[in-house]
Amino acid sequence: MQFKTYFYLLFFTILAATPLFAQQRPQYTQYIFNNYLLNPALSGIENYMDVKVGHRAQWAGIENAPKTSFLSAHWNLGADYLWKNPLSLPEKGDDPMSRSYTQNYTSSPAHHGMGIMAVSDKAGPISRFDAGLTYAYHLQTGGASNLAVGVYAGLSRIALDVNAIKLENDGDPALANVLASQFKPDVGIGIWYYGARFFAGASAQQILPMRLAFTKDANYDDGKTVPHFFLTSGYRLSVDEEISAIPSVMLKRVEGLPISFDANIKFDYKDKIWIGGSYRKSDSFSAMLGFNFKNLVNFTYAYDLTTSGLRTISSGSHEIVLGFQLANAYEVFSGGRYWR
Repeated sequence: MQFKTYFYLLFFTILAATPLFAQQRPQYTQYIFNNYLLNPALSGIENYMDVKVGHRAQWAGIENAPKTSFLSAHWNLGADYLWKNPLSLPEKGDDPMSRSYTQNYTSSPAHHGMGIMAVSDKAGPISRFDAGLTYAYHLQTGGASNLAVGVYAGLSRIALDVNAIKLENDGDPALANVLASQFKPDVGIGIWYYGARFFAGASAQQILPMRLAFTKDANYDDGKTVPHFFLTSGYRLSVDEEISAIPSVMLKRVEGLPISFDANIKFDYKDKIWIGGSYRKSDSFSAMLGFNFKNLVNFTYAYDLTTSGLRTISSGSHEIVLGFQLANAYEVFSGGRYWR
């Protein structure tokens, strides 16, 4: 089946009276390095403003395949720079991988964080733009751990490019009374439990049930948005004073679809250079690499080798992310917690 045909069938499914159950939000390979995209509880977890810009080209070689771009930024609210806690990293000149630092790690005092994000996603004739604000409160749950709770509130614009729909009959009534675009409110929630070496989180996107149809005909408006649920966890293991390994997993649940399972591993050298791999059940294997340049910029790249039926017509997926660490007072190399 041609990929373009698939999207036309998707369009007619939305127009029909059968509710649509499908993944409605974009997927990412490098979410493990920017969990903020999936979980608002990470707002303000850094001691600086964490800015990331990324682009994903999925299923290269297939016409009108999904393409996703995003911009995100989050920061803690407050002027204090805290030593040896989740809002800070080792002082300038210290080895960010040292066991002495993680052994003496102390949790952060309670604090607030906020952020912004914008995501553009296009697949065939259907496009979507999401933008919103996030807020999180980080509780001190012990001497070496914190629990953050967060919320996302935003607006989604979902649009259909009618000019991209080519039908055998130009006067087909399926294109009558079409709604070219629509705006929907959007809300997400999340929790995040973390320490020097570990994290565990749960989040839900698109929790408001909203009708979703591209027609004004009340007889064909049973389409709807569905929640997306995420569970993820990881731990940082020290191989030696310079190299660490960070295994992690994620479960994703979307109504009407099988549970998605991801397993990841990242090997890090002094928080300067790293390589990694990922497996998504019944979907793909991925290779990832990245580097941190001084105390300001980090760059990551991922390539997905498709294992599903699309492998015969797609050469895989590509994803790049560029990060900036603004107001990085401690001038550290790495963007992120030690388990990232």
